[in-house]
Amino acid sequence: MADSNQKKTLKMYGIKNCDTIKKARRYLESHEVDYQFHDYRADGIDAALLQRFIDKLGYSALLNTRGTTWRKLPEAQRDSIDNADAARELMLEQPAIIKRPLLCNASGSMLLGFSEATYQQFIQEKS
Repeated sequence: MADSNQKKTLKMYGIKNCDTIKKARRYLESHEVDYQFHDYRADGIDAALLQRFIDKLGYSALLNTRGTTWRKLPEAQRDSIDNADAARELMLEQPAIIKRPLLCNASGSMLLGFSEATYQQFIQEKS
């Protein structure tokens, strides 16, 4: 049983209906990798957790400027997101604008986005 607890060190953050999240979850499940899923819409995100993500990855990496949520923002609002504080406030207000998936392990390492190769490497190094 201790082994299954050890495996549950991965946590994935995202939105369940996102296509990339679905691919990442299928990858983890097909490779029998145990993980927890945190849905920004259903579970929310607090300022302290988001700040940890920003401190580790930078606000510009976390801000999904290619998605629908970003494109729907007024141009003036998009132009005003030029620092970590403004980006953090926007991401707290509209968590769908956070790039996903974000995979974290118990030691604090984080992997943003999804590709089979990077997931395989991240899981092997961090297990």
